[in-house]
Amino acid sequence: MAAGVALAATLVLGPALPAAAEQAAADPAAPSTRCQLTDPRLPELSGLVAVGDQMLAINDGGDRIDVYLLDAGCQVVTVQGADVDPYDPEDLAVGPDGTVWVADTGDNQGDRTTVALLALRPDGGTGLYRLAYPDGPRDVEALLLAPDGVPYLVSKEVLGASKVYRPVADLLDGGTVGLVEVAAVNLTVTGTPGGPVGRAGQLMVTGGAVAADGSRLALRTYTDAYVWALAGADVVGALAGEPTRIALPEAPQGEAVSFTADSTGLVVASEGLPSDVTVVPLPAAAIAAASSGPADGSLTDLFSADDGLPVVPAALIAAGVAAVLVWLGGKVRRRS
Repeated sequence: MAAGVALAATLVLGPALPAAAEQAAADPAAPSTRCQLTDPRLPELSGLVAVGDQMLAINDGGDRIDVYLLDAGCQVVTVQGADVDPYDPEDLAVGPDGTVWVADTGDNQGDRTTVALLALRPDGGTGLYRLAYPDGPRDVEALLLAPDGVPYLVSKEVLGASKVYRPVADLLDGGTVGLVEVAAVNLTVTGTPGGPVGRAGQLMVTGGAVAADGSRLALRTYTDAYVWALAGADVVGALAGEPTRIALPEAPQGEAVSFTADSTGLVVASEGLPSDVTVVPLPAAAIAAASSGPADGSLTDLFSADDGLPVVPAALIAAGVAAVLVWLGGKVRRRS
């Protein structure tokens, strides 16, 4: 969501980007428009996961959790949801077992005592997992789900000094688990245009993604994407390395980011309608830096044919685990 405070765009924390990141950013691969989203049900696209030629998407905010399945032309195929009143959903991920995770972590006002992750499992079950920061409320719009299933939350900071958190213990369905800060990401002004808050938007992390083959991870701001090589599930180790920066096409409020199904590019989109869904191929430097990932999984159905809903095959690589049938029709009757 757009920041609701005045920002001094010239005030920046963090060291300059490494030379390798600057060089890659200066020579980006050519992006292409996959399709244009015009459906009035998705005016605030925030979370996105590419699965083959289809995509899963969620709105920013809203009074219930709804996950939209989009076809290759950005048309809504079907909608599955959970009967839960969220606070501020921001990001989306698919786990190694096919579970769809929604990050209800937005907190523009900084007054939430807990945030939540909502799980929609392949067997139709759901889970609601609350998390608490060690240093007070944080506005978070980026979820990184490691290949081993561990979630990492990355804060959105107006000065570019983002904090990275993970749970201190296994998630507890219906309960609260503490978070611990495990890494930091320091961003600086890049000069890339776009976003609703001027140059400050170049510093604010608005989305995250992990490649389906486990080879790399990405964070995006309103204007740029940063890609790190990932070995195994070592997210902290990856973030300690040098990223490749990719200047993204100008957009009014870019928050959605996913890797393509084959992990060789990014899929990005913005809030607002119409919204171009754009594929940005990864520069050679980002592909060369990535370690080899787990073996590919199998074709899966993200929506079953139960209740007359269509079956949609999608090439979802599940981090070395054969992906499973995901049914997103579970119901949760607890407030987030």
